[in-house]
Amino acid sequence: MDETEVLFNGRWLRLCRRGRWEYAERTNPGGAVIVIAVTPDDNLLFVEQWREAIRARAIEMPAGLIGDEPGNGDEHLLEAARRELLEETGYTCGRLDYYLTGPSSSGMSTETIAFVRAWDLQREHAGGGVADEDIHVHEIPRVDAARWLCARAAEGYSIDPKVFAGLYFLEHGAALFGCEG
Repeated sequence: MDETEVLFNGRWLRLCRRGRWEYAERTNPGGAVIVIAVTPDDNLLFVEQWREAIRARAIEMPAGLIGDEPGNGDEHLLEAARRELLEETGYTCGRLDYYLTGPSSSGMSTETIAFVRAWDLQREHAGGGVADEDIHVHEIPRVDAARWLCARAAEGYSIDPKVFAGLYFLEHGAALFGCEG
């Protein structure tokens, strides 16, 4: 087996080469979490924010890194889901269900992302993220979500394809896949 060569070390990422493959390695061991959240009024929560890597505003579901807070390296993915949901959207939830964990980009990164469904949402504040984030919250009727996303794409927004996986989980549930954790 080829040895791993570290090409660059950053705060959250390490660029590596193994054989002919170059890839990004997440330095936080917990990966990431994405939250499928629907309000009591049956509105789906999306967040919009600038993503420097793609130089565009992106529409996503609430999400974030697990264990990225100082001293919180052993954070459970459900704790991270609660924290990110509140930070980004201003909503708390009564219950979380874990659906599935998989690679976010298996050919380019070691990062994994866990899909979680949030239930029994209650508004606590306006959301918007932490100090260095500029997150806009969108509450879109669930029946209009796919059409709304496609309209945003036509306007030039980058739509994270994982939102469509989230919509599928929302409509069909994790039981369809036998993925309940």
